Amino acid sequence: MTFDEDHSLPPEAAEPTAAPQAAEAPHESPAPARRVLPEDLRVPWGWVDLLLFVLISIFGTLALGVALVIGFHLLGASREQAQKFLGERTSISVLLQIALDFALLGFLAAHVRLRFHAPFWRTIGWRPLDTGRRTRGWTVLVLILAGLVLDVVVSLASAVSPPKQALPIETLFRDPRTALLFMLVAVVVAPVIEETIFRGYIYPVVARSWGVPAGVVVTGLLFGGLHAPQLWGGWAQIAALVIVGIALTLVRATTRTVVASFIVHTSYNSFQVLAILIGTHGLRHFPPMH
Repeated sequence: MTFDEDHSLPPEAAEPTAAPQAAEAPHESPAPARRVLPEDLRVPWGWVDLLLFVLISIFGTLALGVALVIGFHLLGASREQAQKFLGERTSISVLLQIALDFALLGFLAAHVRLRFHAPFWRTIGWRPLDTGRRTRGWTVLVLILAGLVLDVVVSLASAVSPPKQALPIETLFRDPRTALLFMLVAVVVAPVIEETIFRGYIYPVVARSWGVPAGVVVTGLLFGGLHAPQLWGGWAQIAALVIVGIALTLVRATTRTVVASFIVHTSYNSFQVLAILIGTHGLRHFPPMH
């Protein structure tokens, strides 16, 4: 064998074959990040439950009316006599409203505990107030002052645009005892019931579905709408209460607890009652009706 002979390897053997490239994985778009709701919006009820609550509220109101009609009929009173009796004794209307409010609160408590097997107060938003770096006393004081600011806003709205006719709510102040009962309800009962229903039960569902800003506005509108029959004819007063409802819901959304909006609500109502007591000299001198 001579060195002149070509003993080189064939080209395909001389050069190592390139490793087959790994097949590229098909391009996959990243999965969208799952929206994580804050704890205060993770409630077990939804729109169907809200609809059921509205229907029960309407049915309860109608049932009370029917019961009154039947009661007066059994007593032999005519429709006109019944209307006159209720008009003169408006305290009965206040007591009936209290009974209806507590019945609705009882329904919500049973609904949450029996259907969802959850603790009522915490689930519906009455969580401990998170004060952060501030002391609890300072936080409560700020919330109380917020109620005072709301009272000033509503008072200014009434002064700038006073109603041109008597408001339905003014009938409650014809009698000092009825007025006192109404004011006690406004301070002691109403904030608990209304905050539980609006900021605890309604707001989380709306905010979870449409976003927090929409939840704040819609809940505020519903709150003002609930009080509209009492203030019918006083459009500035109704608009002011819508602002109050939005402000209360904003407090609830910011602090994530109904406790905060409850404190502001109680403060607002208390300053309203204080203004009435001062203006009437302790319920002794009521201004003339419009």
